[in-house]
Amino acid sequence: MNALDRFIPKVLLAFSTVLLGWGGLGLLEYVFPALSLGLQNSRFPNGLQFLHFFAIMLTGAIFVFGYFRQWPHTPYATITMYAVLATLCFVETIDFGAFGGGTTGVLIMLMEFVIYVGLSTYLLRSTVIRHHFGNA
Repeated sequence: MNALDRFIPKVLLAFSTVLLGWGGLGLLEYVFPALSLGLQNSRFPNGLQFLHFFAIMLTGAIFVFGYFRQWPHTPYATITMYAVLATLCFVETIDFGAFGGGTTGVLIMLMEFVIYVGLSTYLLRSTVIRHHFGNA
C-alpha cells in the first residue's frame, strides 16, 4: 500500500460527507427559504437549484453509504455522479455565470473537471479501493 492509498480514501470519505451535508442543507434551504443559510444562487432557476443540491447530496450519500456497506458498485456510481456534477457545473458556469462567469468561471470549472477525472481514475485503478469494495 503506497502513501496515497492510506490518504486518499479517508479524504474521499471526508469530502463525500461534506457533500452529503452541504447538499442536504441546500435542499433544506430550498424547501424552507426562511432558513436563509446563504447557499442558494439567485442566478440559477429553481429547477437547476434543486438539481444542484440534490446531485451534491446524492454524490456524497452514494460514496459514504457505499463505503461503509462495501457496496461493489460504489466506485462506478460515484464516477457517474461526478459526471452529473460536471454537467451541472458546465451549465451553471456557461449559462448562468457561476464562479463569477467569464474566464475566471471557466478556469474554476476546468479545475473542478480535473479533480473529477483524477478522483475517477483513482477509483478505477487503486488496488486498495478495488479490494475495499470487493472488486479485486
